[in-house]
Amino acid sequence: MSWQQIAPIGCTYGYDVITQIGWQRQIQRQTFSEIHLDLQGRLCISEAEVRAIYQQRYLPLRACHERQEMDRLKGVVAEHGGLWLTLDGLAPEGGEAQLWLVRELRSGIVLRSGWMSQQDQGAFVNFLQPIAALGWPVTAVVSDKQRGLVPAVAEVFSDAKHAFCQIHYLNNAAEPIGEADEAMKISLRQGVRQQMGTLIRQETVETAGVLTVTGGIPSPMIPKTASSDPLAQEQDAILQDLRRRIRYLLTLKGRPPFCLAGIAMFERLTEVKDCLERLMVQHTHPELAQLQQGLQVALQAAQTDYTRLHQAADWLEHIADLLDPEEKPPRSADQVQQALFDYLQSIQPISENEPGLRSFFYTIQKTTLSYAPGLFHSYDLPGLPRTNNQCESTFRDLNRRLLRTTGQKGLTRRIIQRAGAWELLPCPDSLQDALQTLNRISPQDFQEERQRIRQHRDRFRLHTRSVKQSHAQLYRLEQRWANLPANSS
Repeated sequence: MSWQQIAPIGCTYGYDVITQIGWQRQIQRQTFSEIHLDLQGRLCISEAEVRAIYQQRYLPLRACHERQEMDRLKGVVAEHGGLWLTLDGLAPEGGEAQLWLVRELRSGIVLRSGWMSQQDQGAFVNFLQPIAALGWPVTAVVSDKQRGLVPAVAEVFSDAKHAFCQIHYLNNAAEPIGEADEAMKISLRQGVRQQMGTLIRQETVETAGVLTVTGGIPSPMIPKTASSDPLAQEQDAILQDLRRRIRYLLTLKGRPPFCLAGIAMFERLTEVKDCLERLMVQHTHPELAQLQQGLQVALQAAQTDYTRLHQAADWLEHIADLLDPEEKPPRSADQVQQALFDYLQSIQPISENEPGLRSFFYTIQKTTLSYAPGLFHSYDLPGLPRTNNQCESTFRDLNRRLLRTTGQKGLTRRIIQRAGAWELLPCPDSLQDALQTLNRISPQDFQEERQRIRQHRDRFRLHTRSVKQSHAQLYRLEQRWANLPANSS
């Protein structure tokens, strides 16, 4: 449409105000209070109106604009022969519906953004069928390997190559390794604390039980003075640092498949033990010996578990390297698949000879066989991502943005449930672009989108913690029920 409007029908404020509020909220990540403070010097508006304009005007206008962008998909099909789709869902909150996103990879256009009450094959077919109904070919789909999604994609996009996220493959393959690593970490931490817990908790204190304090009555600043025994002072400082290092290492947290805290804790504590042994060669000290002996006992108890886990972690690292195309000559999907299965065959005898490794290997093997039909398409389709991280990062960015503008995790989750599909839509590149696109929206399309938002938000009308509001809502339901005709049931 070449014509422009000044304001949506029935709205007091023009598109310039609506766009400015949306831009400050989504791009500049300002709270409604901050936006109101910025606007009130230029026009008469309340904070409640700022909130209403964003939720009831800006978000539906953005959704209408995304539909206008759909024409760009014709160019994608003409240039590449088909669409590449990426799909992912955000983990639901409690028993609520799950938010799903379908984006075209090359153009970035969001084709579907909404909630699903079920995640079985039939539900996914219903969710994806409107895309197939457009008549444009879909040549590739990237997703995690959700059980109901795999057969649904095969049914709706029968000619598409369905690529599975390699990060999820590695995560699933590493699951028992991660669990065993966590168990070893806990056991090792308990062993260290049992051997020298009281010793490593020693700290330089202001008074008994009090460390550094600030505020109106802060800790006194104690000037450094020349000690009568500088050697003892330096020894105490070194021992303090060693105790702090050990104490810190007991707090390590892992993130499988590659960041395994148990292995890292064992290796870093071993470094400290070796350091203690070298220090003892130079100058003996009772506390050095106590720290060294305590670490040695704790590490010896964990040595067998560490050796086994380190071997399994090496397998995962090697598999990840096989899949990584960086610094390798171009390879076909068949070549990468053959290399991976050859490696699994080469490590199988090692697992057979070590019972502790057997379960790790069989999980890797079973996961590989399960993911193999969709694990290698990216090598035959240049540009197709190996992971679904881009789609997942969209959810992470949304969480971070909403947390910044709300300051509350609980409120962030509620907003995602009530408006997440609209919040996920991409923004124009600039404030001027946003204004030029939003004031071209058809009034009818805009009203329909507002109704769509109202229908979705209506699901949450009784979601309140206010006792007064809850009583009023239930009373109105009772009145409506009482007014039903006697034979209505």
